[in-house]
Amino acid sequence: MIAQSLDILLFAALCAAILLGFPVAFTLAGIAVAFAYVGWMLGVFDLFLFRALSQRIFGIMTNQVLIAIPLFVVMGVILEKSKLAEELLIEMGRLFGGLRGGLAVSVMTVGALLAASTGIVGATVVAMALIALPAMLANKYDRAFSAGTVCTAGTLGQIIPPSTMLIILSEVMSSSYQQAQFRMGRFSVDTISVGEIFAAALVPGLMLFVLYLAYILLRAFLQPSIAPVMRRDAGEPIDLARIAAVLVPPIALIIAVLGSILGGIATPTEAAAVGAVGSLLLAAIKLSKGRTRLPFYLSIAAILSIVAIASFTNIRPQRSDATMLDYAAAAFAAFLCLVALYGIYVAIRRLARAGIVGEITSSATSVTAMIFATLIGATIFTLVFRGLGGDLRVEGLLESMPGGPQGALLFVMAAIFLLGFFLDFVEISVIILPIVAPALLIMGLDPIWLSVMIAINLQTSFLTPPFGFSLFYLRGAAPPEITTGDIYRGVIPYIGVQIFAILIIWFYPPIATGLPNLLFR
Repeated sequence: MIAQSLDILLFAALCAAILLGFPVAFTLAGIAVAFAYVGWMLGVFDLFLFRALSQRIFGIMTNQVLIAIPLFVVMGVILEKSKLAEELLIEMGRLFGGLRGGLAVSVMTVGALLAASTGIVGATVVAMALIALPAMLANKYDRAFSAGTVCTAGTLGQIIPPSTMLIILSEVMSSSYQQAQFRMGRFSVDTISVGEIFAAALVPGLMLFVLYLAYILLRAFLQPSIAPVMRRDAGEPIDLARIAAVLVPPIALIIAVLGSILGGIATPTEAAAVGAVGSLLLAAIKLSKGRTRLPFYLSIAAILSIVAIASFTNIRPQRSDATMLDYAAAAFAAFLCLVALYGIYVAIRRLARAGIVGEITSSATSVTAMIFATLIGATIFTLVFRGLGGDLRVEGLLESMPGGPQGALLFVMAAIFLLGFFLDFVEISVIILPIVAPALLIMGLDPIWLSVMIAINLQTSFLTPPFGFSLFYLRGAAPPEITTGDIYRGVIPYIGVQIFAILIIWFYPPIATGLPNLLFR
């Protein structure tokens, strides 16, 4: 009896250890190895399966897609340290402050802009908690409404690309899709890319942003006392030129990163490098008060020129059919690279003198190490779980669900939602999805649509009490008058909006599949 239930006991032991607070990466590997030896002694696990581990771990460490994660983290940290969020909030507050709920609209708008330019939840929530919450409270905003708005605005960084969650999710779903096709007897398999997942998440992410705004404005209309009109000095006009100067740099960076991915010009990793360099130059320009900014403008112009040249001609001179014009274009592009590198070098020196470089490298290293360690631990766990027959048990459970594929999906979505109360998105993505996703895909569900459904569901894990990460971030940075109860009450309506968004995409899949089908199929 015990031997036949080891897969269930393995999963239960993992959940118990995580809830007790043990580090996830080491818990995944340690419990899996322990149960593997128990299964071997009981005759239900073959230790020769561990021979595949070295190849799996090597595949993770050399995965070109995952290299984008530290680059996007660097991009986000640089923009956060350069006070971009502070300037955006101030200017958006001036622009929308005359509306009921205008400050909340400003916070949500800035959250969307930062999501599309950084993709980092923690930095966004903390920045807006320090800047926006005091302003909202000073203007007599309801405490719970203010806290919930700030928390939710920060989580947009997980569903609006570029996003660390979407990169991890695309890798897990691509692997699951290939496994599903192998098990269906198809050996010429299709794959899904990060670019497709980014394209699929873009429209739903913007739709969710619009739903948030609709909720804010409706709530402010029905209950004017919770979100009054912002008091503005009579002599303080709206300066559109100043607002444009604050908005244009992050929007340009968003277009450069997402446009290069969705347009097929660059891979996600290459686009992440462009974003990191672009954020570095923008931060250096902002920090160069009273000092020359010419190297940074020249560097930006050089990078744009290289992209333009590469769009019209092939600048790889090693081609056998290269003409003299191609060699000249390649030489000019090489010169532009030197100009760009000089600007990047000066920018790094400026940021180093400002004391930012150490924080950037520390944040990028810690986040990257955590993600890769968790991925390696999850690989060991899923190997043992499958070796104990857990994948077959899960597949059988989902197939026996009433309602067919839709019933199975409803069960999985409910399970992910409940697990979000206790686990974060990385743990759910690398532990749960490799187990359930292949079975769902075998049932015929669209992998792109399924990825978006799961992504929005995973986003709720940042808001669901008691362990939502955004709740912790806000609790640590909020003014003392904001209580934990205020935060919990404030996020509940937004969780309802997210569930409503999932239902919309469930009943109208083209919201998720339309853009990737247009761009990639």
